[in-house]
Amino acid sequence: MRLHLGPKPVWLVTDPDLVRHLLKADELLVDKGRFVSKLRPVVGQSTLTLNGEENRKRRAVLHSVFAKGVAQRFVPEMSAAIREAAMVASRQSEVSAHDLTAPLALRMICIAMFGKDVLSRGDERAIVEAVRLVESDLADDLFRVLPLPPWKARARARKRELARRMIDAVVTRVRARAASSTAVGALINLGLSDVEIRDEIVTMLLAGHHTTGSAAAWILYYLGTIPGLADELAEEAEASSDEAGELRPEILPRASKSLAFVREVLRLYPSAHWFSRDVRTDITIRNVPLKAGDALIFCPWQLHRDVNYWSNPGEFDMTRNFTGKAYLPFGAGPRVCIGMGLANLELQLLALEMAAAFSISIKSSVPAPMPTPSVTLVPPDIRLSLRVREPWQKVISLSHSPMAAAS
Repeated sequence: MRLHLGPKPVWLVTDPDLVRHLLKADELLVDKGRFVSKLRPVVGQSTLTLNGEENRKRRAVLHSVFAKGVAQRFVPEMSAAIREAAMVASRQSEVSAHDLTAPLALRMICIAMFGKDVLSRGDERAIVEAVRLVESDLADDLFRVLPLPPWKARARARKRELARRMIDAVVTRVRARAASSTAVGALINLGLSDVEIRDEIVTMLLAGHHTTGSAAAWILYYLGTIPGLADELAEEAEASSDEAGELRPEILPRASKSLAFVREVLRLYPSAHWFSRDVRTDITIRNVPLKAGDALIFCPWQLHRDVNYWSNPGEFDMTRNFTGKAYLPFGAGPRVCIGMGLANLELQLLALEMAAAFSISIKSSVPAPMPTPSVTLVPPDIRLSLRVREPWQKVISLSHSPMAAAS
């Protein structure tokens, strides 16, 4: 379908078979193009924007760190981060779901990237603020046809530079603290320069925490609105835990309810709600002639809600088949999202830990309000309150007792 987004042709591809075919096509025919290149002022020359052999080399190294099976070694630390953040939130009368999940997702990806306790709370706030500074401008730039007036362009450039300096300061500190066995160590061993390593770290921090943090807000929303769901997941959490109450990493791939929950949330609210490629040579697809430079848009939001492939697509339903061709929350092909395994694991841990230990009450409007389409799908201001569930209340009380402190 031709979209009218400026003088150069832009095509929305709505057939999932064709989407998958194009995402797997040789990069000499179809590759990253002008929309992705607009992210370079923030993420630089990283796996998100690079093409060719350099992209493949870096992806292989990062995939070895972020694959789900590898990331499972961080389950104890990520679970602890979830419980800590939730306990802090439970002491407030109500909180914003996204304000809770965005820094939490950042904390968990930093555990996987750099190791435990590398990112300070001040660093977290700096990254979140940097994202806030540039996100709306990036979203506007992606589809802007006419240039900004000079004074607005200068103001936007100043914001980007401020955000970049904030991120660079954090990256310098976390690189110095990171263990050699982490993602940073792997990039150093690859022989990348300081600037190249910084660009990869910035990409992982921004893309990783913002996408997962957005999806995580909907995890909390549905835990608070679907009757009986939290109890079912609490039972699965108990069955997946050891005697000390810690989730067992080797059981999580078989924890079917929490996996289905995460997949349905990502169907309804895919954080990467669109991605693009450019045609690099004149070709004809489905009798439509395309010229070099034409842009192709793939939209998981549209595919995931297409009545041709989903029954009652607007309804929340964990019994769906998520192996169908129209399910693409992380893309497909050789450039599928590097952090897919880690993101799924983070969301599954959040669902299980929150269901096991807390009751969630939604204070904002029901049914679910619409997200804001930006670089990612930004959730609305979902207000909620957390209350510690029995028997966790007793456990927490004991952990704060004078006897426990003395021991």
